[in-house]
Amino acid sequence: MVYFIVTVYTDKNQGRGEYDEYIREVRPLVEAYGGTYIVRSDNVTPLDERWKPARVIVIEWESRRDLEKCLKSEAYSKIISKRENSVDSRAVIVEE
Repeated sequence: MVYFIVTVYTDKNQGRGEYDEYIREVRPLVEAYGGTYIVRSDNVTPLDERWKPARVIVIEWESRRDLEKCLKSEAYSKIISKRENSVDSRAVIVEE
């Protein structure tokens, strides 16, 4: 199994911009490529004041290949700017 873990940070002054639209569009795309959402939540309680994401997403994939197919797809390339232009996000891939 492979896990794609994302933390999202929002700017209080900028707001979320098109990020909510991105959220609506990315879920069916991820699922079409075999991803399963484990958690997708704004309900985050930081235990360390240095790490305060506004949102955390964990997606499980059968293989890294499936994950990469999704991220490199034409459909994903059409919506990625909605996230990139709206929020600061960081991601890691964790493999078992």
